[in-house]
Amino acid sequence: MSKTASVRHGVAWMLMGNTGNQVLSFLVGIVLARLLTPGDFGMLVSIQIYTGLAGFVAGGGMGQALVQAKEVERSDYDAVFTIQLSIGCLIFAAFFAIAPWFATWYGVPAYKDLLRVSALSFLIRPFVNLLSNFMFRERRFKVLALVNVTALLFSGFTSAILAWLDWGVWSLILGGLAGALFTAIVLVSQSGWWPQLSRDWKRARALARYGMLVTIDDFLVYLRNQAPNFVLSRTLGAHSLGLFNKAASWAVIPQALTGSVYQVTFRMLAQDQDNLARSQQLYLRAITLVALYTGPAFLTFVWLAEPLIRFFYGEKWVDASPILTWLALIGPFLMLEMLAGSVLAARDWLHREIPVQLAELLIVVLGAVGGLRYGLLGVAIGASTATVYGALHMSWLAARCLRMPAWRILHALVVPVVMVSAIGLLWLGLDRVFLPWKDDRQLLYLATMLACGGSLFGVLFLVSPIEMIVTERRRWIDALKKHLSDLQSQAAP
Repeated sequence: MSKTASVRHGVAWMLMGNTGNQVLSFLVGIVLARLLTPGDFGMLVSIQIYTGLAGFVAGGGMGQALVQAKEVERSDYDAVFTIQLSIGCLIFAAFFAIAPWFATWYGVPAYKDLLRVSALSFLIRPFVNLLSNFMFRERRFKVLALVNVTALLFSGFTSAILAWLDWGVWSLILGGLAGALFTAIVLVSQSGWWPQLSRDWKRARALARYGMLVTIDDFLVYLRNQAPNFVLSRTLGAHSLGLFNKAASWAVIPQALTGSVYQVTFRMLAQDQDNLARSQQLYLRAITLVALYTGPAFLTFVWLAEPLIRFFYGEKWVDASPILTWLALIGPFLMLEMLAGSVLAARDWLHREIPVQLAELLIVVLGAVGGLRYGLLGVAIGASTATVYGALHMSWLAARCLRMPAWRILHALVVPVVMVSAIGLLWLGLDRVFLPWKDDRQLLYLATMLACGGSLFGVLFLVSPIEMIVTERRRWIDALKKHLSDLQSQAAP
């Protein structure tokens, strides 16, 4: 299989897995949002701020180091597993000890038991993390995709049942634990390998440098993402935090494609570190395709946030719609930042990325605190300005790393921008027609806008003479023909 075909095959399975996760998360989220309150979700996010922070210490970045390394042995995995399990046990003990203080600090007694139970995940994570890295390095993307989707289905079903039984925030905590345990069991069975304890640290030390850089970088990204949540949890309360989190969960839906492309592109760029022209092609192609397919989704959330939130979640969640509008508007910048990050990670330029993440963290904190006087929307606007800065700086670093002019990145965005602009102009015209009655018939308005926008995108995709779209269209047609041919072969006696 060629490099291009390998990338597309890997992206296809990772996309199927990520899309499946997004669809299931969306459907489960609708059910849980109807059964639970914004305050329940806010309590969960408050706990996840701290457990997620500890998760970076538990992982140590060494899992990604195993993926990035040119050669690894089974003993390397065992050494990393031993380190991660030891750290996980220490983290669990620490959270168990500080839980009473944590509950007192927030003034919510329930946080004591919630934090202790949540911390059990650190005893499961070493199995999930290590075996996922093992499967990813082996390019078993299909297995990973199926495992992740199935685990999410199991977790969501568990949470929904418990929520229906009126378990409140406990339904979210226990559902997440059930999903993690299910994932660990299935990965062990699919890999045919049970990680062993090891005292051979020689290779682990060799992986530690890259792992440390990954940890620092991911740690800063996490702090940046969680800073608004922390500010809201300590000021406006769990209800506002729940609204903010729900809007953010919608805004990242298009990033399922970005994440899929990031994962596979990172692996391929790591393999092609010595082929500069090939690396440039992979990166620019990834930008164009991701922007082409995610652009309409971001535009949808910008334009139709309120009717979407009202239809799927109900009136109690409508205050989240202005937040969704703004976060979706910033979404393309996050896409650019993520794809630039795949270049820097694959080519061992993480030491150049860390200062950018530090600057973004500072901007987020100052923006979130400064925006408090304007409420939830002020926090969202203030915090997300860091993403714009990060996208520009990271893209410039990626261009330097690949030794190409930065204008080539802008050139890669021309076609997607034209496509999205056409949909926006169509909706602008339709909005003027439907404006007098759209508030009274929001479901009809929503369905009409989505149908017209989707139809225009399809028509442009099918008839556009632009070379990039022609090439992509031909690949879709060839894939469809192959699929039909396979179906005919299976149906033949």
